[in-house]
Amino acid sequence: MTTLAIELEVPSIENVSVSEEALSVDLSDGRTLSVPLVWYPRLMHATPEERNHWRLIGGGHGIHWEALDEDISVENLLAGKPSGESQRSLKRWLAGRSGKNDEA
Repeated sequence: MTTLAIELEVPSIENVSVSEEALSVDLSDGRTLSVPLVWYPRLMHATPEERNHWRLIGGGHGIHWEALDEDISVENLLAGKPSGESQRSLKRWLAGRSGKNDEA
């Protein structure tokens, strides 16, 4: 059996914007991808300030939100893959956030 290997060049992320409804990324190949924010519960539960405090990682192949402990790759965006975080993990994270808010 012969296998055909296709090498795909994955574009890098050049800019990110997050609204109340969507995460949008501008790619180096000219495309803009927009996905529903509900795909990423940590972003959905974040404040606008937290959503806008991101940095590119991996040479533009990922986005990192330090305060949210969230990383999203361009590969997953292109593949249409939402967050794989479990409900249990999200509940723990939300509980930790409410504790931080109580201290402020």
